[in-house]
Amino acid sequence: MANEAKPCPCDIGDKIEYGGVGEEVQIEHIKAYVVKPPASEKAIIVIQDIYGWQLPNTRYMADMLSSNGYIAICPDFFVGKEPWSPSHDWSTFPQWLEDKKPTEIKKEVDVVLKYLKDQCGVKRIGVVGFCWGGVSTHYIALQYEEIKAGVSVYGIVREREDRFDLKSPTLFIFAENDAVIPLDQVTTLETRLKEKCTADFQVKIFPKQTHGFVHRKREDINPDDKPYIEEARKDMINWLNKYM
Repeated sequence: MANEAKPCPCDIGDKIEYGGVGEEVQIEHIKAYVVKPPASEKAIIVIQDIYGWQLPNTRYMADMLSSNGYIAICPDFFVGKEPWSPSHDWSTFPQWLEDKKPTEIKKEVDVVLKYLKDQCGVKRIGVVGFCWGGVSTHYIALQYEEIKAGVSVYGIVREREDRFDLKSPTLFIFAENDAVIPLDQVTTLETRLKEKCTADFQVKIFPKQTHGFVHRKREDINPDDKPYIEEARKDMINWLNKYM
């Protein structure tokens, strides 16, 4: 899920066997995976890809963020609905997506923000999203001035007139060989952001990489890709540290 208008043939990639170090909690009408460092007033909302909030790869990313000093929370933005599965027929993807639009998440975002502030004592909040969640991160950056930083990983909002009017500093990470997001879309995004956007932003394209490389490609078994995977993850942390 790279943009809200075009279904994508997302390969699940290297699904890892990983249990996570956090816990699952119920927050009003949604469940969430939460992992907390010993003491922090900063939190990152981690937004899932089409494979859902329980994908081990995404929880691994949440734990990585927590190890860098952030409360990390990965809510179920599908609100109990079945995530996409590699066994599903891609011809049915548009129908599956109908009630899971990445730009129709305001109710859930508001619930998570309230939980972080009231229950966790959080003062500063950022967002990181992958694929479907990358689109959601772009959307949140357009809507919520209280979000201090966003990292949208291979995702673009395309269907809004105000899509270049970012309210918070946002890093966009893309893959050069992404079959879902053509480079001309990335070029257009960067050009229009330069024209319209007053918030800080960066658009970065990683050479030779494919969709999902940051969180769905294992660096230990992909040596040629390892430098790019590690660089993208470092960029994500550095961006958050700079603005959070």
